[in-house]
Amino acid sequence: MSRTQYYCAATLDGYIADADDGIEWLTGYEGSFEGEDAEAGPLVEGGSYEGFYADVGALVSGSVTYEWVLEHYADPWPYAGKPWWVLSSRELAVPAAEGVDVRVERGSVSDLHERMIESAGNRNLWIIGGGNVASQFADAGLLDEVLVTVVPAVLGEGKPLFDRGLPGRPLQLTAVTPHSNGMVALSYRVVR
Repeated sequence: MSRTQYYCAATLDGYIADADDGIEWLTGYEGSFEGEDAEAGPLVEGGSYEGFYADVGALVSGSVTYEWVLEHYADPWPYAGKPWWVLSSRELAVPAAEGVDVRVERGSVSDLHERMIESAGNRNLWIIGGGNVASQFADAGLLDEVLVTVVPAVLGEGKPLFDRGLPGRPLQLTAVTPHSNGMVALSYRVVR
């Protein structure tokens, strides 16, 4: 059964991007952990990202996340063969490359969720960002898991992991994975 998962990296103080939507705190991070239980870091070859991504059938984000990926990673398209649903009221550019399946949609996540899950096949729907989109899924009771990799960086301000609290929806910790690069992956199931 497909799950709707919010998978991202966040700073120690709970931000997924700085105030200007930058993620240099993540891409430039150089740490280490030499504990016996350390796994390959989530951002290195063979790390947990590959395992997660293999189970992804479709993605969803807001326009800011989508436009950031277009600016930084569009060539080659990193999500070829997987539908990417972009929640936006604006017209957005779509790369004209093989394997690109971008669907810009207006409407509520409640109205679109069934189609998103269908497009994922038997795999999962990845909420790739941002905090507002994740909050919309949580508000609608459609969020199944929160998978966050904590990066030991502190910004003091920026774009939060969630835009709103999760009232009435406690999270159950299901896994803690320390990585050799000093990051820690936390996995939570949304209790309903």
